[in-house]
Amino acid sequence: MEKSNITKLAEIIRISKNTVFFGGAGVSTESNIPDFRSESGLYSAQEVYGASPEELISRRCYNANPQLFFRYYKENLIYADAPPNAAHKALAQMEAAGRLSAVITQNIDGLHQAAGSKNVMELHGTNSRWYCDGCRKAYDMQYALDDSNCDGFIPKCATCGGIVRPDVVLYGESLDGSVILAATRAISAAQCLIIGGTSLVVYPAAGLIQYFDGGNLVLINKSATPYDGRANLVLNESIGAVLSEVLKLL
Repeated sequence: MEKSNITKLAEIIRISKNTVFFGGAGVSTESNIPDFRSESGLYSAQEVYGASPEELISRRCYNANPQLFFRYYKENLIYADAPPNAAHKALAQMEAAGRLSAVITQNIDGLHQAAGSKNVMELHGTNSRWYCDGCRKAYDMQYALDDSNCDGFIPKCATCGGIVRPDVVLYGESLDGSVILAATRAISAAQCLIIGGTSLVVYPAAGLIQYFDGGNLVLINKSATPYDGRANLVLNESIGAVLSEVLKLL
């Protein structure tokens, strides 16, 4: 890791009056949560479940075969014991110190809040919240994981008997307009946008970058992205390691 880049990033954050962080799956891989699209990620689903991950966590699968949907979801997309890692903790400390105004995330694991971040915009929803698809009664994840509340793999509402589903955006569903609006406003107002742990190829989330008009675009990702040429600073390093070192200089 080049110390000059760490020093430069720390200086960028120091002089910025409004820094926003936008993160993807790579932020949580250091908590041992698989990257959905990596070769070592979840694409073994075709062999085990008979369909691709996109099909398995789609609205179509949810409607047509809820047993399969919830089997896959519970076995692959819930990591209740995963701890916040160095990246989550550094971001929370930066926010507490007034160095970071918002976290925008594509992840659904809730680890930013677990680390102490307050202003978090979850583009794809969260596993922390569940609700009945019938009467809309709110539940938590532990209720959905308790076999005594389920018909097979399917969590059932204690009030109306409807299906209790995670408050996440499935394939075939639209993103929450209010969250998109909040994220767009945060990015538009940012002087520094730090993007970490994302390949920037998943839309519409990746399209939010077009709203950034600030002075410093920083990319932290182990592999190249389509936006590297537009960035003021690119670090192909562990995001947890980078932010931990930067935090020491703030």
